[in-house]
Amino acid sequence: MLGLLACWMLVLAPQSWAEAPATEIAQLRVERSEEGILLSAYVKFELPPIIDDALDKGIPMFFVAEAVLYRDRWYWYDKRVAAAARHMRLSFQPLTRRWRLVVSPNPIGNSGLALGQTFDTREEALAAVQRISHWKIAEPNEIDPDVKHNVDFRFRLDVSQLPRPFQIGAVGHDDWQLSAERNQRLSIENPK
Repeated sequence: MLGLLACWMLVLAPQSWAEAPATEIAQLRVERSEEGILLSAYVKFELPPIIDDALDKGIPMFFVAEAVLYRDRWYWYDKRVAAAARHMRLSFQPLTRRWRLVVSPNPIGNSGLALGQTFDTREEALAAVQRISHWKIAEPNEIDPDVKHNVDFRFRLDVSQLPRPFQIGAVGHDDWQLSAERNQRLSIENPK
């Protein structure tokens, strides 16, 4: 009886025993400066094997970091003051055995202005994706120094930019769901 019960539990159990690796915003810092509102963050994640395999075969992965600055209002919902996005395309070049990271404020296509950088190892390329440093998300004149503000920061894998067969295969699979969100209060100190 116990053997039969164990067999039924295996059949009825979920197919994947391991959960998808957690994605978290380990560090988030938002500060005012004379240049504007600057955001620095470290997003901690490990790529699931299915994404790692696709990258090794030369299929680029697209990541998006989004920041929205809100002004507190006691009488209504917080007012959206500014928004910024950073689109990143990480790809492996099998012929040169090098990694390439392209960063742009707009979705990355075949044309347009984008900053590209190459890396020798996967670890170096992923570290560049995971770390955002002094990213300007708002101009200084968009902030009222006498009012409290907060920032919603979101980081995610953008499956909508993958090739069609991968988009269809990604629907409903936890391995393709890399995302994290965090809210941070903007310090009330004025820039020096």
